[in-house]
Amino acid sequence: MHTDDTARRRTGTALAALLAADGLAHLYWATGATWPAPDERTLSLAVLGTEVSFGPPVVLPLAALTLTAGAAVLAHSRGRGGRATRAVTGAVAAGLAVRGLAGLGWAAGILPSPAGSPFPTLNLLLYTPACLGFGWAAARLARAR
Repeated sequence: MHTDDTARRRTGTALAALLAADGLAHLYWATGATWPAPDERTLSLAVLGTEVSFGPPVVLPLAALTLTAGAAVLAHSRGRGGRATRAVTGAVAAGLAVRGLAGLGWAAGILPSPAGSPFPTLNLLLYTPACLGFGWAAARLARAR
């Protein structure tokens, strides 16, 4: 296997794993569980920086979206699915880039963050770097034919 093929497969696997973990977390939250937070409000403030529902009507479509996207990214990294999986990989790159840029806005204080919430710290140390890094990787993968 060529080095570029190996790198593309590894990148696709890492992106698919991230999206699968996100999708599985949303499926878990659809059950009403709120781990790692004690309640839905605290979970919402930690994950999103604002109060929103983590009920099944909200999180199940997100789970379906991230799991489907992960499968498409994995397929694209293996040279399968043609334009469709390439387009999904590009959409994943765009979505992660937008979230990463928004994260920079929160970190700079341009976008409001809830006081007393773990969101600002999680955003700065985890969410934003992960989104920017994985977004960059997805963009490179989307360019691969």
